[in-house]
Amino acid sequence: MDRQDSIKTINVAIIGVGTVGRSVIEILQQNEEIILARTGVRIKAKLGIARRIDNKDINIPLSTDIDDALLNPDIDMVVELMGGVDMAYKVALKALENNKSLVTANKAMLAYHRHELEKKRGDIPIGFEASVCGGIPIIRILRDGLCANKILSIRGIMNGTSNYILSKMSNGDSFEVALKDAQMLGYAEADPSLDINGSDSAHKLLILASLAYGIHVDMEDIAIEGLEGLEVADMVFARENDYVIKLLGIASLLDSEELLLRVGLYMIPKDSMLAKVDGAMNAISVIGDSVGESMYYGAGAGGRQTASSVISDIMDIARSKTSPMLGYVEDSKRNIKLVSKDRILSKYYLRLEVLDKEGVLSVIANTLAKHRISIESLVQKNTKTNTATLQLSTHTSTEVQMQEAIMDLSTLKEVIKKPFMIRIEEV
Repeated sequence: MDRQDSIKTINVAIIGVGTVGRSVIEILQQNEEIILARTGVRIKAKLGIARRIDNKDINIPLSTDIDDALLNPDIDMVVELMGGVDMAYKVALKALENNKSLVTANKAMLAYHRHELEKKRGDIPIGFEASVCGGIPIIRILRDGLCANKILSIRGIMNGTSNYILSKMSNGDSFEVALKDAQMLGYAEADPSLDINGSDSAHKLLILASLAYGIHVDMEDIAIEGLEGLEVADMVFARENDYVIKLLGIASLLDSEELLLRVGLYMIPKDSMLAKVDGAMNAISVIGDSVGESMYYGAGAGGRQTASSVISDIMDIARSKTSPMLGYVEDSKRNIKLVSKDRILSKYYLRLEVLDKEGVLSVIANTLAKHRISIESLVQKNTKTNTATLQLSTHTSTEVQMQEAIMDLSTLKEVIKKPFMIRIEEV
């Protein structure tokens, strides 16, 4: 028998033929022989599912009916690239019900339904490498490369749009100008809210935390903050104090039982590795108890970059490698709980718009002191005739102390605008 006759073929259906879907089809076809040599299996893009069949430059059959992929006995694997949450989850379930392997790049769907999929998949493999940070193989790094380590922390720039905006603002652009520039370059959508408000980073953080710690938490369980309220003045203060402002997703193991999960703006030392990540790039720092710190850097989005991760999952499944989807066998997951707010410690940066009159500084200092918060540094900038901007950093205090202090500051007649706060992370 000719060897070519004995080579197994895996037929793949791509649901969602947008930028990433097109790239998946192109790479599977362009690199078919390379993929065959590396897997021993011929992988064919057999069918594409699109909202409209007007993609004349795609040379595989197209359909608008998802069931043409899910119910077709000739389809072995479904690649879900449609986006959204509820419909994508239904598609994923139906693929598994019909005994089809599943690959998805859908971080939002996984953030809400990853544990349900893990329970329902049985022995059917699911790949989701492309769901976090596009071209960075961070899923495989946590599940395979660092699987012998107790993961002490994960800190990352997980959203390229927000990082691009912060990079532009650090050079003097306003938030509005930086966002418009990001939209013109295709880094930000017309509605950039998920990128700006921190939700996109939170989706990715939850997936990584599931892999690293076996913890089952929902979006509503963690603190999520975005870029809202940030001004160039905050970037200037950071630079003058040798910090850089980044939107970070952080998972930090405080002890064997409690985990800190948070997404928000942080001031980090300008010489740290994450501080040097500019533009629309992503980077993730992982600290393991054996390996120490390792850093992973690359494009967080883009058609071919994301498609590269999608196809790595397809190839991994083709090699018939099986393991727990989220890295932990159900009955061996660790009993880790989220840390309570009163035990979260940090230094803080505050920006206050106040009346420019005698005694205001004393009122501010006394209010902070009431909550056992001490000021480390303070800068006053007069902005108008009767108002001034106070920018200060604090010594370490708890999250509860700071939030209660901000509530009290907001009620003072001397404070004319809600205080703006950024945590300081000494990475």
